[in-house]
Amino acid sequence: MALDEFSLIRQFFTASMPANVLGPGDDAARVPMPLGAQLVVTKDLLIEGQHFFPNVKPLSLGYKSLAVNLSDLAAMGATPVGCLLGLGLPKADPVWLQGFSEGFLSLSQAAQCPLVGGDTVRAQDLAIISVTALGALPSGQTGLLRSGAQVGDDIWVSGYLGAAHIALLGLQGDDRISAQRLEQTRHALEKPQPRLALGQGLLNLAHSAIDISDGFVQDLGHVLTASVCGATIDYAAMPIHPALLDIPLALQQEAVLSGGDVFELCFTAPESNRAAVLALGKALNIQVTRVGAIEQTSGLRVLDQFAQPIKISYGGFDHFKDHEKR
Repeated sequence: MALDEFSLIRQFFTASMPANVLGPGDDAARVPMPLGAQLVVTKDLLIEGQHFFPNVKPLSLGYKSLAVNLSDLAAMGATPVGCLLGLGLPKADPVWLQGFSEGFLSLSQAAQCPLVGGDTVRAQDLAIISVTALGALPSGQTGLLRSGAQVGDDIWVSGYLGAAHIALLGLQGDDRISAQRLEQTRHALEKPQPRLALGQGLLNLAHSAIDISDGFVQDLGHVLTASVCGATIDYAAMPIHPALLDIPLALQQEAVLSGGDVFELCFTAPESNRAAVLALGKALNIQVTRVGAIEQTSGLRVLDQFAQPIKISYGGFDHFKDHEKR
């Protein structure tokens, strides 16, 4: 029997709710907020052919659809409280929906971010996925803002960089990327890890933060612009994914400095908090690496091992300048 809109929601997107949350089934959701907390809201839109390949595994796509939003909450230091899912689909394919919902709901449950509502519509040709994530900041907290970097701050990065870009090139058919290297890097592209606990732990340690979605250089540039400052980065200190260590240097630098879809955190913190930042990373089993410093002089400088500037030819992904197919 063909699925209609309401049976689709009941069959694939109805999950158990916390006792004090009202989810799908009424005209709107009801989500309690901690006393004095501030609401944090983020939304991402994913379009088939632009943000994901038509043949991507639906389980991975469901997971990533939520992960990219949770990464934004992490960059603010917020705690998830719920999410909304909008789906525009050319057809209601039960097999696809089963995989997508499993991926989405598995991360929803792991992150304690219940799916509290949304909408489904029929799209003309391409699948469209819209996710809104809701988070909370403790009373008195402003969150980790892009505008908070201060001269003298250390610049830190969580995890490793570059793998997602290499996987994307491989999936696009770039003959520089072997099947083995694609296999080594594909997980980073399809199943990024939102650094929620790290962001929350940085609330009292860091001055600013951003998640790396469009490339390290471009996203750090947003922090520098908002904070009216500059920075110098030591490329030799960058946390390069192990699968990239033996590739040509120009390709490695492109992936590490400009590659998007990373969803690690880039944050700045005072030198006095170095030990505390390292201790937080160790406690969470997340690598955190100090890669540079915030400076008064405007602009971003990336230096090689000989303290010579690296020319950055590609600044990161832009929807209205680039026509990169995902």
